[in-house]
Amino acid sequence: MSKIKIDLLPNLYLKEDETFDMDKVLNLSGKIAGVCYDKEGFKHLENEPIEKTNRRVAMTLNNGHHSVYGHTHISFNIQNIPKILAMVLNNENEYNTSEKSARYTEVKRGNDSVITEIEEELYIKWIDILKVKIKNEYQEVFSDSKITKLAQENARYFVTVFMPTQMIYTTSLRQINYLASFMLDYAKNANYSREFDSKLADSMLDFVFELERLGVLNDKLMTNDKNRKLSLFGKNLDKKEIHFGDTYSTVYKGSFAYLAQAHRHRTLDYQMEITEDKEYFVPPIIIDSEALTSEWLSDMERVSNITPQGELINIYETGTFDNFILKCKERLCSAAQLEIMRQTRKTLEDYYNNLSEQASITKEDITPYMKGARCSFPDFKCREDCGFKEGKILVRKI
Repeated sequence: MSKIKIDLLPNLYLKEDETFDMDKVLNLSGKIAGVCYDKEGFKHLENEPIEKTNRRVAMTLNNGHHSVYGHTHISFNIQNIPKILAMVLNNENEYNTSEKSARYTEVKRGNDSVITEIEEELYIKWIDILKVKIKNEYQEVFSDSKITKLAQENARYFVTVFMPTQMIYTTSLRQINYLASFMLDYAKNANYSREFDSKLADSMLDFVFELERLGVLNDKLMTNDKNRKLSLFGKNLDKKEIHFGDTYSTVYKGSFAYLAQAHRHRTLDYQMEITEDKEYFVPPIIIDSEALTSEWLSDMERVSNITPQGELINIYETGTFDNFILKCKERLCSAAQLEIMRQTRKTLEDYYNNLSEQASITKEDITPYMKGARCSFPDFKCREDCGFKEGKILVRKI
């Protein structure tokens, strides 16, 4: 299996060996820590005695006042990171990320690959089946290249969520140290009898090892006195309260692929929990065929041991009304992944119905968004008309 590899993108704090100059950044942070009480400001602190700066560094590292270490951001070029570990990172809110697209990237099994032969076989098989189904239904709407991409997007539901990907990930020195400590805690307490937990824990240890190699970790910054955890993982999510008002919380089942898309909405919060009884997402375009649906589910069972991206998990979503409407302005579109479009519409309908039952004044605010895709919204301007009727009224099958 290919190991995670991380490089640092060029910045002001790289040594000649391309590792992180921790001493230089600690010195800068120590000076920044003096701004709150120095009468003459940062310029004066730049030339203060090093002993004074070092005392301030020691004080802030030891007393947990780590905000000064959030001013320095680091950009990581992360290679061969399992998709699920990228999702763990993307569920934390302090970051910028540019990730290789999994929607339209062709899955290929190479040497020393985590992709198994059966995954590759099913992926290729269902691309061929889906291309025929999509072409029969939408050949007047989609080009051949678009049909191929949509087939690939749906066939990847058979591929493991541990499939390696690549990403540029930027966060602060403080945050990357916190994340490393959370990962070590996850690995320490993981249920190693369950393969998902075991593989994810091993990936986290691999990730932390790379951070250590690059010199970006500091023991004092990795203290976790508040016992915080990685935000992605929840417990008993199916028992969570469902509420719709100025804020909302809801629980539903979605695939790993869905959740990876949902993470892009950083103003909303998500948690996930794997279920004991395995269920799988079935593309709507094949549901009208009982034989194909049965074959799809049967093939999913063949890869159930590798946690395919099509496996359904419990998802707990929370946020504010305004930020949910922002999600609608992204996902209620013919260009959006179908699963997230359908779930966003379902949540919107649940929101509307609950506000109606409550006779809430917020119902007046949500009503304008009930007509169809985002191009029907009164406060959204579509820059390119898709001309796709089924997409606009949110009944497309692919």
